[in-house]
Amino acid sequence: MPDLRGLLVDYGGVLTNPLTETVQAWLRADGIDPQRFVDLMRRWMGSGAEHNAVHDLETGRIAAADFERLLAAELAAEDGTVPPYEGMLARMFAGFRPDEVMLAAVRRARAAGIRTGLLSNSWGFDYPREGWSELFDAVVISGEVGLRKPDPAIYALAADRLGLRAECIVFVDDLSPNVRAATAAGMVGVLHSDVPATIAELEGLLGMSLQ
Repeated sequence: MPDLRGLLVDYGGVLTNPLTETVQAWLRADGIDPQRFVDLMRRWMGSGAEHNAVHDLETGRIAAADFERLLAAELAAEDGTVPPYEGMLARMFAGFRPDEVMLAAVRRARAAGIRTGLLSNSWGFDYPREGWSELFDAVVISGEVGLRKPDPAIYALAADRLGLRAECIVFVDDLSPNVRAATAAGMVGVLHSDVPATIAELEGLLGMSLQ
């Protein structure tokens, strides 16, 4: 096992409540058929095209407002009713709540000398960045760097900004493709689904108490 001296974490679903919770709440509030949304995401993300609307949004190739118009049009009801597109992304993520236990674990790791970083695919999300300077040594947001997970280049960039070799970094994400890509890039991957289990795994990897 290499000397693990870095901790890189995702934002939504790792440092917050699960993404599914906030998306489901938004679908209910906007009266959108959940299956229609699931089918659309499968179609867009599984298209095999070099670019799709989600990838373009995450890498900053299209503006959030343009993505909202596209998304609303695709989510129109059977009777042709189109959900209001203005502010759609803000409503989608309005249910995000910080996970104080995970945040505290990152703080403790940094206080113990671990270099910490955030690596997040953005959906036009206005991140609440207060206190980030005390929490992270490096921040990589997809829309700001023109790269997105699971592109190998974004992991290399994050490692460079942390000042560490990939082999010295633990990466935590709630999506398995992103974890697999981090592992392929040389990092130690942790798939997050449960806070106590993730913290226990990190404690074992980093050799320190995070609680």
